[in-house]
Amino acid sequence: MATHDTPASERLNAQVMRLLSGVSAHGDQHLAEVERDLVQMDVLLDEAIKKLCASFMAIHHAVDRQQEALDALLVDGMPSTESMARFEALRGEIQQHVGAAVTGLQFQDMTSQLIGRMVQHLAGLRDVFGALDTNGSVLPESNNEALLETLGDISDRVGACCIVRAGGVRSTVNQRHMDSGDIELF
Repeated sequence: MATHDTPASERLNAQVMRLLSGVSAHGDQHLAEVERDLVQMDVLLDEAIKKLCASFMAIHHAVDRQQEALDALLVDGMPSTESMARFEALRGEIQQHVGAAVTGLQFQDMTSQLIGRMVQHLAGLRDVFGALDTNGSVLPESNNEALLETLGDISDRVGACCIVRAGGVRSTVNQRHMDSGDIELF
């Protein structure tokens, strides 16, 4: 009788190992993607903060210079051609800095996309673990063929989750909401 059970036991062991390897590989893939997205999000946020700080400081300095020009105009009385040209130049500079600040805000849109991707990866991992559920039934102990069939069904469900999730997550983030330019990263 032992010689009859040996091939089934070997198949059982192979099936269990295939199932566990699939869960491990799929889980590692999703967790690695989440880790990469978190690193990218950190880079985006750092870059956005630097750009916003620089842009707002530049706006502050330009407004200060504009105020100085206005103060000088009030002292002189009538605006000269030179003063008018200076106001126009300052207006253009302020618009440039405001545009740079708005561009910095576009990183928020891309960061939101990365967060959405991380949620999808975590949902994929949750689906894989859900596919391992045997619907409350206990794995058969005495019948190796029934156990093999049950493990095969679980393994097929895990494989189906992997296939469904594989094409659903984008690998790039794109600026989608702001009108001041297009940015594509990663």
